Amino acid sequence: MDQFLNILKRNSLLLALIVVMVLFEITIRATGHGSMFSPSNFTNIISQNSYVIILAVGMLFCIIGCGNVDLSIGSIVALVGAIAGVMMVNWETNIYLAIATCLIVGVLIGAWQGFWIAYVRIPAFIVTLAGMMLFRGMALLVLDGLTISPFPPEYLRYFTSFVPRARADAFAMTTVITAVICIAYLVYAFYSRMSKIKKGYVVDEASVFIITTVIIEAALIGSGLLLANNKGIPVILILLTIIVMAYSFYANNTVGGRRLYALGGNEKAAKLSGVNTNRILFMTYVNMGFLAAVAALVCVARFNSAAPTAGNGYELDAIGACFIGGASAYGGVGTVGGAVIGAVFMGVLNNGMSILGIDANWQRTVKGLVLLLAVVIDVISKKRVKQ
Repeated sequence: MDQFLNILKRNSLLLALIVVMVLFEITIRATGHGSMFSPSNFTNIISQNSYVIILAVGMLFCIIGCGNVDLSIGSIVALVGAIAGVMMVNWETNIYLAIATCLIVGVLIGAWQGFWIAYVRIPAFIVTLAGMMLFRGMALLVLDGLTISPFPPEYLRYFTSFVPRARADAFAMTTVITAVICIAYLVYAFYSRMSKIKKGYVVDEASVFIITTVIIEAALIGSGLLLANNKGIPVILILLTIIVMAYSFYANNTVGGRRLYALGGNEKAAKLSGVNTNRILFMTYVNMGFLAAVAALVCVARFNSAAPTAGNGYELDAIGACFIGGASAYGGVGTVGGAVIGAVFMGVLNNGMSILGIDANWQRTVKGLVLLLAVVIDVISKKRVKQ
């Protein structure tokens, strides 16, 4: 019984996601609206929520490091998207030069905000609130209030195409790739567990490890089959996988990642330990600017346009994904995997309610209540620990 409760506790968010998806599937089928688990809709969920996952990863680091958020990322997405539109569509600039320029702009914006937050010690809320208005205004100026489209087909191919390109080969190749990923994860999971045991670290009981691994493998196989029965693996999914794996590795296996958690746990103690807290805080916002630029490039490709209203509310989606994924409002707690599951959870809510034809205002109400519930649970758990 204790083992079962331990499994539920460690995978509560993932199980909640599965329960919500099953409930939506039952409701959607009962009302005659199709199926949430159709191959095409599964691909749409990935495409529609790609920007949330990218932004949530960056936002997570801001929350972990200092318990702060970045309110300006929606406006950064609009500004970088506007620059991409002007360069690629109006000026017909080489797409690689345009992409590089957009990424540099994102880094510079992050450095600008990081300087005021880390070295001048102006509260992040004030700096990023000012940035939200500043960069939105700059986006309007760059676009002159107009929408720019369409983008060059060669640019769209990098973010909206599928692997393989030939649909006839989609099932066979996607199945093979899924099998390779499943085997690779299995090897990694067992290697990681044995490595921890040799080093004397505490690990989960064998039954907990096996059940958790089976759940993850089943999710990978199911996802692979859904993609195989549609058009194959979206290129954007490959990009998301690279980002999630890279940032997970950094957070869990590097000195920089440990220092980031130390900063969020207790800044004074981290300083006394020799950690350059100002630099870590600065780089956190530089990274947020970079990922906001990546999200902007993804968004303009998905919509095939650069609009002055792009990015509205994106910061709320990213913040919500992090807190639903288990990040603490006090800093020092949170995982990349949790933020990703939180983003998918928000995406499933959006997608399911849209299929059912629920009014957009009610959708926002539900998402707000879910976010509030996640923060309340975090606060209550913190109080219990203190007691």
